[in-house]
Amino acid sequence: MIIIAGELHVDPADRDDYLAAVADVARLARATGGCLDFVQAADPIDPTRINVYERWESDEHLHRFRESGGDGPEPPPITAADVRKYRISGVEEP
Repeated sequence: MIIIAGELHVDPADRDDYLAAVADVARLARATGGCLDFVQAADPIDPTRINVYERWESDEHLHRFRESGGDGPEPPPITAADVRKYRISGVEEP
């Protein structure tokens, strides 16, 4: 299992526009085979921050989706980012 998680930062005035521009990406990802979860959401504390969380069955599923491309509105610029890929070797109940 692959998890992509982290944060993006945009100008506070651009955050709603950014999230609107990428809303279809989440819909497309969730409809893609191998996608277990996908969200980009406004952080409730920091007005510049967008939280990123993706969960995929495998690298192959992730890469297939990323390479599929797609047309959509150009989102406002990201001013900073800290997003990482995690390889999960085991999953258990909390």
